[in-house]
Amino acid sequence: MANISKSNVPQFSVDIYQNEYLSEGASEVNAIVTVTSTGGGTTGGQPLPVTDPSRAPLGGGGGLHTDAAVVIMVDCSGSMDYPPTKMRNARDATAAAIDTVRDGVRFAVVAGTHQAREVYPGAGRLAVADAATRDQAKQALRRLGAGGGTAIGTWLRLADSLLASADVSIRHGILLTDGRNEHEEPEQLQATLEACAGRFTCDARGVGTDWEVKEVTGIASALLGSADIVADPGGLADDFTRMMETAMGKEVADVALRLWTPLGTEIKFVKQVAPTVEDLTDRRTEAGPRAGDYPTGSWGDESRDYHVCVEVPPAEVGQEMLAARASLIVPAPDGGSPRTLSQGLIRAVWTDDLGATTSINPQVAHYTGQAELAQVIQQGLDLRKAGDEEGATAKLGRAVQLASVSGNADTAKLLSKVVDVVDEATGTVRLKAQVAEADEMTLETRSTKTVRVKK
Repeated sequence: MANISKSNVPQFSVDIYQNEYLSEGASEVNAIVTVTSTGGGTTGGQPLPVTDPSRAPLGGGGGLHTDAAVVIMVDCSGSMDYPPTKMRNARDATAAAIDTVRDGVRFAVVAGTHQAREVYPGAGRLAVADAATRDQAKQALRRLGAGGGTAIGTWLRLADSLLASADVSIRHGILLTDGRNEHEEPEQLQATLEACAGRFTCDARGVGTDWEVKEVTGIASALLGSADIVADPGGLADDFTRMMETAMGKEVADVALRLWTPLGTEIKFVKQVAPTVEDLTDRRTEAGPRAGDYPTGSWGDESRDYHVCVEVPPAEVGQEMLAARASLIVPAPDGGSPRTLSQGLIRAVWTDDLGATTSINPQVAHYTGQAELAQVIQQGLDLRKAGDEEGATAKLGRAVQLASVSGNADTAKLLSKVVDVVDEATGTVRLKAQVAEADEMTLETRSTKTVRVKK
């Protein structure tokens, strides 16, 4: 085991924000669970010499973390040749990402068409990153050309097989596509995503404007990664570099949010609400009596917020109870009992103090609005595509109002490309007669991005 000081191992904390006071007979408890990981000693993805590539506790830190593998999946379908610069940009972006892979990390490159093909290193294996293998991989990229169809499930299945060949804890994929998944049935892709969920995380990018937003965001959602649009292929290299830097910063894999509730109490929903909205409710796996685990994926130095809603038995004034216990856990390497990293308590107290019971916790209020913002943007864009201008105007007007109230300036800017804002305070807008396809797709792809609550 690597000799790494405890200070380099990520430390997790759980903070609970809620108004625990309920009126007599009330039964719904809402809380924001803020999870923060610090002190991993990550290096922003810069390759560093490896003095001991063996595993450290929780993945290690200080730049020695090599307990990771990454597969880059590059769309090489025929449409990547239109314009010809698109394929060149994809090769350059992949090369930039390879340059960012840290020494000692395993990696591979896959070319995706209506089938998946290993580009480097080949033979069903992963290369170990160093100056020589990075150079070999970039040489192999020169042979990439465009031709064929698109069957993304085959790319993911090959990536899964390659990643599974390495005895590492952090497994990550980066996927680039420029078109729709036309050469396999939607059910096939869905089955692949279900098979790969929990096995590796994956960031997905759509380049240009000929791809399907819900496909790309669906891949990222299922595999707990990020999704985005790169409308101009010239921006791919910068985007791929940032993605790989983030991947190289991950230190701890397979972290789960475990919620225990007392008898008669149940979890209504669990949503990640920052930095993006992601509903985790249906991803629960049972973890013993009255406990369930919700996957959160891999962590570096970062902070995320989760909205937990608990249904408790109604009670009389003066009573109080523990509504839920929130714990962060990681599986034990030997298959034993999971390790608890940190925990916090969600409480319920019944009172007849009207001021206490009607006060909305600012964190809960903020993220309830952010979740609604993501929802009404999606609904508004769907209605616009369906030709329901009145419905679309109402939904997107509400989105403008919510973005203004919460200070989500980035989303407000994206909305202004789709609607003319008459009065943001009241959500009065007019649909633009002409909207650039890239602007509409950018708004849809980034609709789930949120801002943190103002402290």
